[in-house]
Amino acid sequence: MEADISDMRNELQSRDGLWRRIQLECQKLYTELLKIKEYKEMQEIQIKHQSSHVQLTEQLENKNPELLLFAESQERQEEELNKIRNHVYREEQSHCSEQERMKTEISDLTEELHQKEITIATIMEKASLLERQLKMELETKHKLLTKQQLLEFHYQVIKSENTHLKEMV
Repeated sequence: MEADISDMRNELQSRDGLWRRIQLECQKLYTELLKIKEYKEMQEIQIKHQSSHVQLTEQLENKNPELLLFAESQERQEEELNKIRNHVYREEQSHCSEQERMKTEISDLTEELHQKEITIATIMEKASLLERQLKMELETKHKLLTKQQLLEFHYQVIKSENTHLKEMV
């Protein structure tokens, strides 16, 4: 997209250069036309000869259509140049709005990622706490089981003593 905009800018600059050359040439032709008019007037004053007068008039008439064609061409090129400028402007606006949209999207995604990281950290913290609680409960149950086994062993010993004493009695 940037390459297209760059190409369009280059084309616009090229056409601007062409436009300036055309304007300079128009000015030169206009200056030449003014000189021809002055020359014609001097010839009319100096020479009253009819053929000379007709020749200068024809030259002037030949230059007028050229200038008209040149002016028309200049107008068409100016219109085309304006179209290209408008197109480049629209492309730049589109590019800018696309960049802005992408920046917003990246910002939203970054915020979402940050929220997920916070959630993961919270879950990890809770999991760690639950793991510690579970270990403590396991240790407590293990101690209770050990006590219970010890009590059962004592019970069996006492029971066997009791049985032994009953037999003796």
